[in-house]
Amino acid sequence: MNKKYFWFWISIIAVLSIFTGEMVTFMMLLLILLTLDEINSILKKFYEEWKKQK
Repeated sequence: MNKKYFWFWISIIAVLSIFTGEMVTFMMLLLILLTLDEINSILKKFYEEWKKQK
């Protein structure tokens, strides 16, 4: 996911959580999204290295 879109969605979720009072849910979603983004970037690096080896 593009970083610009990632932070766009995070800001939308943050605004919604402020209005609904679900700050804990926002923190959990933020943690999950950051973790998935990191996993995605690592997999992309592995794939690029794998393509170079062939």
